[in-house]
Amino acid sequence: MPAVDPGAAPPRARVHAGAGGRLGASDPREEGPADLRLVPPAVAAWAAAALALGAPGGWTAAGVAVCLSGAAALLLVSRRSRRRAVSGTCPHRPAVRRGLLRLAGSGTGTAAAAALLCAAAGATTAGLHAAEARRGPLPGLAGQRAHVTVDATVVSDPRPTGPQVTGHRTSPGSIALDVLATRVTAPGGAVTEVRTPLLVLLSARSTEGPWQRLLPSTGLRLSGTLAPPMRPDDRFAAVLRPYGSGPPRVTGPPSTVQRVAGGLREGLRDATEGLPPDARALLPGLVVGDTSRLTADLRKAFEATDLTHLLAVSGSNLTIVLVLLIGPPGRALRAERGGLAPRLGITLRGTALTGGALTLAFVVVCRPEPSVLRAAACGLVTLLALGTGRRRSLLPALAAAVLLLVLCDPRLARSYGFLLSVLATGSLLTIAPRWSAALDRRGVPPRLAEALAASAAAQAVCAPVVAVFAARVSLVAVPCNLVAELAVAPATVLGFAALAIAPAAMPAAEFLARVAGWPVGWIASVARGGASLPGATVDWPGGWPGGLLLAAVTGIVLLLVRRTPRHPVAGAVGALLLLLVVLRPAPLTRVVTGWPPPDWAYVMCDVGQGDATVLSAGEGAAVVVDAGPDPEPVDRCLRELGVTRVPLLVVTHFHADHVAGLPGVLRGRRVGAVQTTALEEPAGQAEFVRRVAAGAGVPVVRAAAGERRRTGGVEWEVIWPVAGAGALPEEPNDASVTLRVRAAGGLSLLLLGDLEPPAQRALTRARPVLPRVDVLKVAHHGSAYQHPALLAGVGPRVALISCGRDNPYGHPSPRTVALLRSVGATVLRTDLHGSLAVTGAGKRLGVTTSGGRPP
Repeated sequence: MPAVDPGAAPPRARVHAGAGGRLGASDPREEGPADLRLVPPAVAAWAAAALALGAPGGWTAAGVAVCLSGAAALLLVSRRSRRRAVSGTCPHRPAVRRGLLRLAGSGTGTAAAAALLCAAAGATTAGLHAAEARRGPLPGLAGQRAHVTVDATVVSDPRPTGPQVTGHRTSPGSIALDVLATRVTAPGGAVTEVRTPLLVLLSARSTEGPWQRLLPSTGLRLSGTLAPPMRPDDRFAAVLRPYGSGPPRVTGPPSTVQRVAGGLREGLRDATEGLPPDARALLPGLVVGDTSRLTADLRKAFEATDLTHLLAVSGSNLTIVLVLLIGPPGRALRAERGGLAPRLGITLRGTALTGGALTLAFVVVCRPEPSVLRAAACGLVTLLALGTGRRRSLLPALAAAVLLLVLCDPRLARSYGFLLSVLATGSLLTIAPRWSAALDRRGVPPRLAEALAASAAAQAVCAPVVAVFAARVSLVAVPCNLVAELAVAPATVLGFAALAIAPAAMPAAEFLARVAGWPVGWIASVARGGASLPGATVDWPGGWPGGLLLAAVTGIVLLLVRRTPRHPVAGAVGALLLLLVVLRPAPLTRVVTGWPPPDWAYVMCDVGQGDATVLSAGEGAAVVVDAGPDPEPVDRCLRELGVTRVPLLVVTHFHADHVAGLPGVLRGRRVGAVQTTALEEPAGQAEFVRRVAAGAGVPVVRAAAGERRRTGGVEWEVIWPVAGAGALPEEPNDASVTLRVRAAGGLSLLLLGDLEPPAQRALTRARPVLPRVDVLKVAHHGSAYQHPALLAGVGPRVALISCGRDNPYGHPSPRTVALLRSVGATVLRTDLHGSLAVTGAGKRLGVTTSGGRPP
């Protein structure tokens, strides 16, 4: 019997040690180095497709030829080098021979050739797609704004768009519908068979009813006016605006598969009817990407917290369902497999087939659109991770998915959503495990370390891309994603269960939807709570320069974070500073920035091209005059001022740039009443004010001529429209409620709303002697239409103008600015100075900008 060294490691331990890994050679889940061979070809195809989509056909053909020639040359050189190195016929020295052998064995030339071939394939498919979109008569007819009749097939669900404020008007909502045109009848009667993608835009009158119930694969006949696409490289050849507001002319029913999928989606919507508004809107979006019920304020809250990935169909939706089937990561290859599959007696092969069937059902129900296909591909990559536990095989799988998707649908190469999905998935496969291990070594509990690392890694790689198109950075994204993630899995599982049983047992589906409403409500609360923090988002330069800048800043921050374990005090100080930036406590913010000044009496909020002004009425209280064109800026302004109670909100008139921000004033504040002008024009916007106020339980009253009121330290008089000055003005601007105000400290103001010269002249006739004032709120954003006698009569010391940066109206007019200065007024404007706060009165009159400095 051979002697055994007692100090030597046992044979099995020596085998494990020789494996060089933590688990050793005997464990099939042991990871090796990352396999990056498919990454360059996938990136090359992606980049080439993105370039070819917007390039002329000749340039694309030339690029393909160059790539093919380069690939052929590389393969030829690699082959010759390999032959010479292996055969030993190299005429050079042995060192050169060894170098050629290494080059041939490494496959560098072959890898480069493969990347060039994939680039050629990507450019070719993208060029063919672009040529197909430009082929046929539709692009030319769109340039002529021709009236045509088109036979088409629906390829997407109708997408409702909310109203947009443009100047003083609110553009009505509309429906966007993607279709594939198959036949076009030109104005002269010529009929052409085509296969051209079109975007159909329907007016607000069509946003209800049969249009919203259209399913993909439905055949339509549309008559309307063509227009060119919004961008030259748009994936649509033209935009079609159908005539009238009647129901669609259906020429063919949807396919059986789409009818089944549509029935399931409709069943989920029906099951959620009884839920609270946020849960009713979110649950279909979380499960199948149906965001048709989502309100504008909730959508903005999700954007501010970078939770929008939960509103779109993503690979995580599919992954959560598959986890139920196959169990935790890495256990699918073991005898003690997890999940439902072994408990139901499903074999390993059957489990794979079942997972594939679930993936197919996921694609069908959520629609086989590019975003859904992308989500399915990324979900299958995660399925591979769950099934094998091998990260080494995940990057090749992700790269292969990217390559196949780009070749099948080159439009994805220019999709921000596709880029974000790939980056997020890649970060979860590469960066997150390392960060999780680092946190684990520092004593963070394993589950928390995994969740924190995943959120931080995804945010680090995705934030620069978000900054490109959103021009903002969310400072609360990581904690909000971390907290919301607790509710995503139960909400998704219960939502899919409600979806599945709704056709057979609606009461049971409604019960499941009610249970799912609790975690969904939690997610909505996280989004709203995070977005309400003063420093939730910060503005950032947009475009690719801004994205690259943020990427550089992120890299620097990560380098500093790596050093924090050696400098815990510096890390604690950095975390405290970040917390203060997000919370922005009012006393500290006032000390640091000087905004708002503690003794402010009147503030003109910077709300863009619109009006929103605030009169101090005591601690935490203010009278608000107008609400601006958007809820977010006025809400932010009031939060900065510490306003929690609004005894009265005055709506001078019903133009959108004065009333569309009304929900922002009402958000989280006690409002006593909304006072309006008597002329309810435009009628739609007057109805909007009544509806929003009624929803908040706030009464709406009309301003009376000569009315005097007082609250806190502010008093005012309604001086227009004037009783006995004739009939009520017919123009909304001329019907603006005009106030003469005496604010705290004796400050005198004249707030003119949007009065035009006819009403200004009538006001001077009705009030021949108007007292001089400290501050004039200039009418109509400083437009050229002003009555000089009125401006000279009130003789303001300071004239404030609310207008948006680079507005298309040329506000304020240089002539008006010159006129105001000629009567001795200092002119200040929100587009140059931001929000403006007035303090003091008379000789103590002062104005501070939101930057905390005198203008």
